[in-house]
Amino acid sequence: MTTAASADAQQAQPPASIAHPDQWPVLPMALKLDPKVEARVAAILSRMSIEDKVGQLIQVDIASISPGDLETYKFGSILNGGNSAPNNDEFAPASEWLKLFDAFYDASVKRSDGRPVVPVIWGTDAVHGANNIVGSTLFPHNIGLGAMRDPALIRKIGAATALETAATGIDWSFAPTVAVVQDDRWGRTYESYSEDPAIVASYAGQMVEGIQGTIGRDFMKPGRVISSVKHFLGDGGTGGHDQGDTRVPERVLRDVHAAGYMTALPAGALTVMPSFSSWNGEKMTGNKSLLTGVLKDRWGFQGFTIGDWNAHGQVPGCTNEDCAAAINAGLDMFMYSGPKWKDLYANTLREAKAGTIPAARLDDAVRRILRVKVLAGTFEAGRPSSRPMSGRFDLLGAPGHRAIARQAVRESLVLLKNNGGILPVRPGASILVAGRGADDIGQQSGGWSITWQGTGVSNRNFPNGQSIWSGIEQAARAAGGTARLSVDGGFTKKPDVAIVVFGETPYAEFTGDRPTLEYSPDDKSDLALLRKLKAAGVPTVAVFLSGRPLWVNPELNAADAFVAAFLPGTEGGGVADVMIAGKGGRPVADFHGKLSFSWPKRVDQFVLNARDPGYDPLFPLGYGLTYADRTSVGRLDETKPAVAAGDQNALFVRGRIAGGARISPDGGATVTRTDRSGQEDSLRIAVKGEGAVAIEQAMPIDITRESNGQLSLIVDYRVTAAPTGQVALGVADGAKLATVPLTGAMKTGDWMTAAVPLRCFADQGVSMATVTRPFVLTSSGTLGVDISGIRIGTAPAGPVSCGVR
Repeated sequence: MTTAASADAQQAQPPASIAHPDQWPVLPMALKLDPKVEARVAAILSRMSIEDKVGQLIQVDIASISPGDLETYKFGSILNGGNSAPNNDEFAPASEWLKLFDAFYDASVKRSDGRPVVPVIWGTDAVHGANNIVGSTLFPHNIGLGAMRDPALIRKIGAATALETAATGIDWSFAPTVAVVQDDRWGRTYESYSEDPAIVASYAGQMVEGIQGTIGRDFMKPGRVISSVKHFLGDGGTGGHDQGDTRVPERVLRDVHAAGYMTALPAGALTVMPSFSSWNGEKMTGNKSLLTGVLKDRWGFQGFTIGDWNAHGQVPGCTNEDCAAAINAGLDMFMYSGPKWKDLYANTLREAKAGTIPAARLDDAVRRILRVKVLAGTFEAGRPSSRPMSGRFDLLGAPGHRAIARQAVRESLVLLKNNGGILPVRPGASILVAGRGADDIGQQSGGWSITWQGTGVSNRNFPNGQSIWSGIEQAARAAGGTARLSVDGGFTKKPDVAIVVFGETPYAEFTGDRPTLEYSPDDKSDLALLRKLKAAGVPTVAVFLSGRPLWVNPELNAADAFVAAFLPGTEGGGVADVMIAGKGGRPVADFHGKLSFSWPKRVDQFVLNARDPGYDPLFPLGYGLTYADRTSVGRLDETKPAVAAGDQNALFVRGRIAGGARISPDGGATVTRTDRSGQEDSLRIAVKGEGAVAIEQAMPIDITRESNGQLSLIVDYRVTAAPTGQVALGVADGAKLATVPLTGAMKTGDWMTAAVPLRCFADQGVSMATVTRPFVLTSSGTLGVDISGIRIGTAPAGPVSCGVR
């Protein structure tokens, strides 16, 4: 029985999403307040109007704003987010990036009203090198760097990245990511150094000092850029869902997920990026107890917090254009993308004038931003093109930087299997190099490589890079042997050894979320290639490219040796350095890498961390063979539970297409990306004349069970241009397309949902056991429509007759 007193006591307890700052450690801050800096900041602040102050709180994507806008709106920052680039050209040369920053800078400092001039700063996702810039050095992604166990090399990587970023004039990098990932289904797993908080802590401070320099020595000197530690806090614990909810006790949040901040903040990190994600149901961007109570008050962080991409719009009661709650919780600068940035400014200004955002909180946020700009030398730096390292495009892919990256590749490779001592490949051997990843620098680099998703690139977009095939061919020739590239593994003369390079295709953020850890459940061509070579009696080495450990028991069984290469970046020659012996019989380097993430034994081991009860990995954290080891890996169990099939009914959800499928436009239809709830999480379809757009499955799917019940094909959409012809929604097998009219539901306006029972398509003769196109949108005339979700499920209003609801 609950008494009134006990009920009151329970209600008095703070919710689980409220942190207790007194239970968190006090950090020794190397970045201490300098009286001279504070006096200068106070003088600037005292002369600023409230309009100027509010402007400093806003960062806008360059795709949404022009340089001329900063002549009127004195915003604190700009960024290139996702696929934003100068002239909308993701392959723009470095000179165009510098030219555009000059234009924004010039506009930001142009004023004649006597109020203080505060230069704009530019933020970019330089997460594994200056990865947006053609010609830059791309280092292994963080998961590979974690396997190195080499903090000193991390510092060198940070410094090289900063130099290449500074060459374009850009002065702020959104790195490092210090997530401690606990569920490898998350699409950002490769951005994490390790599941082990100790490894993350050993790297975070080193990377910050590499990017910014060391306080008291070379802090923010020419060639250094501002760093941003992200994503505060707990983004690695969201159960494999991007922007999800980390449901853990406060002690786990503190002892596991905060590990990177224990070294990054004392190293002097100038900015921190709050996470999209939640902690126990409360969005981090609005969590005052953590942003203010822990980060600023308890830890003494004196820099500023920068929001993630429109993340403030997810705070309850907020929109992308109006969120005083985030500022009041401790966010200092909004990150905004979209056409309505004037609304965000106007609403924030109105709330500042009304006191909804207290004057003290506004001044605190602006003071922090000004402090960082002073410490970074922004006020003295002048035009981006006039800065010491600006225009030094010879730094992009500089030999010294490539040497650092190649060393990182060598140290990050993890040898999982080497039965019979097949590696290193002996001098003089005839080598067959096969697999779709062998001669593909984009695939070996992964997401955040020139383009946001790392897609739509070719080797020519990496002029200073080298593919794995190219590196092997050079090493083989130097050792007196030969190497031949045959992607499909075909040969006329039997080779001495085959090296097959395969793995995940590039992705970033939520598009990489997956339902299981089975590698390629819908496309077994890589496995077939390995088995074909094995059947031909060719000793075979598998080089696996991936952003996370995956269940690859069948592939491991089909290979004599297996190397986890993760995502090594542009220096594919580093793979050959370890695998191919020179004329003296030894390779340049032995295997050095040790797993920074546990490797799954079963396909359903979504959460697999060394400290978990019942820990039972295939290869544990820290595993990695060297040439001195004589370990032999026996035949592995290839059975898998039904969960391995994944959720084939989530056809297009949160920006991700179901595994193995692709979006296929036809006729006058084109497909691009747009935003709804997240960055580029929706499809933008435009039809001129007539055309169609379909989801094409790599292999037919069986939805017989779904079509026998009450499930529907459900589409979340918004019409942007009314149709001039007939529109229909359909499903097809290999031979037949069945459609239901959709024209009457195509009204311009807000987002809507259409649902058609699957039995409507089955009744028209489509074989629901062999569906090749589970979604087809056809239009006989002009049409514009955005689609944010396509799924098979229960219709929002229950079952309906064969028509659109």
